[in-house]
Amino acid sequence: MKREYIEVARQAALLSTAPDSVVEVVLARASVTHWERGATIFSQDDPADAIHIVIDGWIKLYRIAPSGSEAVVGVFTKGQSFGEAVALQGTRYPVFAGTATDATVMRIEANELRKQLYNSPEVAISMLTATYAHLHHLVAQIEQLKAQTGPQRLADFLLDLTKTNIGPCSVQLPYDKVLIAGRLGMKPESLSRAFSKLKEQGVQVSQNFAEIEDVQALRAYAERDRAESWHRD
Repeated sequence: MKREYIEVARQAALLSTAPDSVVEVVLARASVTHWERGATIFSQDDPADAIHIVIDGWIKLYRIAPSGSEAVVGVFTKGQSFGEAVALQGTRYPVFAGTATDATVMRIEANELRKQLYNSPEVAISMLTATYAHLHHLVAQIEQLKAQTGPQRLADFLLDLTKTNIGPCSVQLPYDKVLIAGRLGMKPESLSRAFSKLKEQGVQVSQNFAEIEDVQALRAYAERDRAESWHRD
């Protein structure tokens, strides 16, 4: 296995606090697959027999609503893991996992990790760390939905992509706008209105790039009094 894959996997919350001896055994028996955009990694109700770590690209977890539309549960990228809880329980995946872009994903067999868990209780700390990270992310998502307007949620999303804290910058949208809308709890038409609203805050979008006139000003807008969410933009 390539060294770069191992380095990314070691940074994942799933393995970051596990003993080196355990990590070496687990990664020695892991596999890596390159997926094209639009591929299905696993389907809802498939046996949860593996845990996955994203080496590169973007992965979405989603359910299919009765109407046939996708309900996005989460989006994961480099160094993040998914599927831990159900895989360790030996149940079934409650969601679909698909590629939002071309992606490289590491697969760790759940049986192998369970063996290490029995042999090395310290691995339980790693499991709890990864579970807490997912819980924290879900709580943050709920807070955004309850306490921010659509344009504010979009502003936060763009700010997470920036590499600077001041001045102007350009960011590339990591995946298509339909998925961005789903991740932010919006319909595509609501996302379009949110982008239009952000023009007033110095954000211009062209294809898959967003030009931010002033990062500090956009952050101030995103953090503006949350009471404004009662008057949805």
